[in-house]
Amino acid sequence: MAGLYIHIPFCKSRCIYCGFYSTTLLDLRQKYVDAICKEMEIKGKGMNIETVYLGGGTPSQLTINQLRQLFIYINKVYSLTSTEITIECNPDDVSAEFAAALSQFPVNRVSIGVQTFDDERLRFLHRRHTAKQVPLAVERLRETGIQNISIDLMYGFPYETLDDWRHDIDAALALNVEHISAYCLMIEEGTPLHQWAMVNGQWSMNEELERQMYEMLIDRLTAAGYEHYEISNFAKPGYRSRHNSNYWHDVPYIGVGAAAHSYDLTSRSWNVADIHQYIDAVEKGEIPCEREVLDDDTHYNDRITVALRTKEGLDLSLLSEMHRNYCLHEAQRFIDDGLLCIIGDHLSLTRKGLFVSDYIMSSLIYA
Repeated sequence: MAGLYIHIPFCKSRCIYCGFYSTTLLDLRQKYVDAICKEMEIKGKGMNIETVYLGGGTPSQLTINQLRQLFIYINKVYSLTSTEITIECNPDDVSAEFAAALSQFPVNRVSIGVQTFDDERLRFLHRRHTAKQVPLAVERLRETGIQNISIDLMYGFPYETLDDWRHDIDAALALNVEHISAYCLMIEEGTPLHQWAMVNGQWSMNEELERQMYEMLIDRLTAAGYEHYEISNFAKPGYRSRHNSNYWHDVPYIGVGAAAHSYDLTSRSWNVADIHQYIDAVEKGEIPCEREVLDDDTHYNDRITVALRTKEGLDLSLLSEMHRNYCLHEAQRFIDDGLLCIIGDHLSLTRKGLFVSDYIMSSLIYA
C-alpha cells in the first residue's frame, strides 16, 4: 500500500507566509494537468493506493474538467483500495457549482484553508476569503454529501491576544468539522512575510503567550471531543487524516507534480520546483527529479522526527538493536524529566514534552 500526493501549485494570489512551491501562472493549468497525467503513466501502473491527497497551492483553482481528467487518470493508473481522497480548497472557491461537482468525483474529504476568522488578520496574510465565507463553504460541502471536513488554523500573529485566539477556536468549534489542524505562524526565509519583517521589524512572539495559546488549543479541542493525535492535529473519533498519518508511520508515498516528493522506504526523490522545467521534461517522457538513497542512520533519524510527533510515538521494536539502544540512552534524561514516556514498545512525548518537542527530537538524532 502507498499514498499518492498530487501537487497543484496554482494560486490566484500568494499568501505572505507560504513557503510551498506555488505559481500564479493560471494559463498553464491545462498543460500542467496533462503533464501530471503523463507522469503518473511514466511511473508505472497497478500500484495499490490507499490514500490520495490533492494539495497545493490551491487545487480548487483547477477547473471541473481538469479535476475530472485527474481522477480519470488516477483510476486508470492505480488500484484504489479503501481509499481516503482529500482535496484542499480555499473557502471562496467553494461555490455551489464547485461543491456539487465534487459529488461527481470520488472525493470524500475536504481540507479548507481557514487560518483565522478575523478579517483584518486575513488581509494581513493576503488571503482572498473573508471570515463569513467559511461557514458558507462548510454548509455547501455538507449539502453535497461531504462528511469529512478539515480546517487549518494559525496562531501567533503580530499583536494577537489570547482572547483573539479564543475567538478563533470558538468559531472553529461552531463549525463542527471532523478535523482541525493548527500551526503557529512562522517566518520562513524567502517568503513575502520574511520581507515584511525585514522592513517592519521582526516581531518576537512572547514564548509564554505562545505556550498559553497552545495549551488553550489542546484543552478546548479535547474537551469538545477531538483526539489530539499529532502535535498540530486534532480529529473526532475515526476521522484522523489517514494520508498524513501514513507520512508519520513510515508508509511509502508517490509524489506527482512540480516539487512533489516520493518515498519508497529505501530512497526519497523530489521533482524540480519549476513548472516550466517540469512540463518540458515530462512532455519528453522524463521525470525531472533528484533522488537520495537512505542509509540506516538516515532512516532512523527520519523516524525520530516524524513518529515522535504522533500520539502513539516511536515504535522501538522497529529499530535495529544499535539504534534502539542509542535512542533509549539519549532519551533517558527526558524520561527522568517527565518529557518522554515509554508505554510497551512505544516512546512518546508527554504533554509537558510537547512544548520542547523540537529540542527533544534533535537530541535523539544519530549524529
